[in-house]
Amino acid sequence: MTSLIALVSFSLLAGAPSAAGSGNGAAPAGTAATRYCMKAEPATGSRVEAVRCWTRAEWAKQGVDVDNDWPREGVRVIG
Repeated sequence: MTSLIALVSFSLLAGAPSAAGSGNGAAPAGTAATRYCMKAEPATGSRVEAVRCWTRAEWAKQGVDVDNDWPREGVRVIG
């Protein structure tokens, strides 16, 4: 029974998403050239989720607050 509980606990921890290195939920700090890759809505008629990698300025032009959306949509940071 103890080994079953340990296995279930480990499975839950192993499957938990990481915050990509940020402890407070905000996007990791970077330079003006750093690109933040986040999930984007799929194209009309598609169910395949897209990932877009843009700088903070490019995300802002699209009306996206990187720090606010990073915990839900963040995938990786480049640069």
